[in-house]
Amino acid sequence: MPDIGYLNGQFSPLDEIKISPDDRGFLFGDGVYEVIRAYHGVPAFWEEHFARLVRSAREVQLPFFIEQTDFQHLLLSGLQLSGYQEAKIYIQVTRGVAPREHVFPPKGEATVFLSFRKMVALPMEVSQGGVSVITLPDIRWGRCDIKSLNLLPNVLAKQKAQEAKAFEAIFVRDGWVGEGATSNVLMVKDGGIFTPERTHFVLAGVTQHQVAAMGQAKGHDVQFRPVPISDLFQSDEVFLVGTTIEVLPVIQINGQPIRDGKPGPITTILQQQFTAYISGLSLL
Repeated sequence: MPDIGYLNGQFSPLDEIKISPDDRGFLFGDGVYEVIRAYHGVPAFWEEHFARLVRSAREVQLPFFIEQTDFQHLLLSGLQLSGYQEAKIYIQVTRGVAPREHVFPPKGEATVFLSFRKMVALPMEVSQGGVSVITLPDIRWGRCDIKSLNLLPNVLAKQKAQEAKAFEAIFVRDGWVGEGATSNVLMVKDGGIFTPERTHFVLAGVTQHQVAAMGQAKGHDVQFRPVPISDLFQSDEVFLVGTTIEVLPVIQINGQPIRDGKPGPITTILQQQFTAYISGLSLL
């Protein structure tokens, strides 16, 4: 089956989708998005992703009128049409098509686009062996809590990470850890799990929330609090979380090993627990 796309009420093969060059998402990055991962045909945590999409749209005054049940139907229909059991679903909502003027169009109608592609998981040696990351100054705008289309700083950061032979770049603002270019960051110290507090500079991660809850259920002290960059280097463990990477150990930052340079025990347990959880997902 081909990759499947959806645009404003109609499914079709993805390579047949045509979006207007006057779409404000193309011209201004005037839109918001989400990424959902499907496991054995089940879109994981779709309700949380929908809630975040609605919030992002509201924060940028973007009209978005799809009901939650209709959104679920779109996801399941696209998965069925694609035939993919393991899939990556991309959702993008823009302010629609209008002449290129900065102010909102007077009668704008949102463009709603989804794509359904086969999900290719990280190689086992990466997910279990851990990755290296680098740190970079956070040059993004002041509302990173909105999942907007304006990702040029993230693109540049990812490119710098690749050039440094690292997996991810972690943004640092005035000495405080923010998040990765495409992930949330957590650290372990003395059995406690810490992740940067949710402010306008940090996106509230769906996987981050799930993993934090799992850590708490295991009896760990889990805190969303400011994390100075010095704490990250002095931590016992560091790991990344995200929709496509799940729970991913970090073994090195800027060339400096974290402890013994191997995935830590708490990270490994949370990784195993997350895998067990998503393996049991069902539509019921």
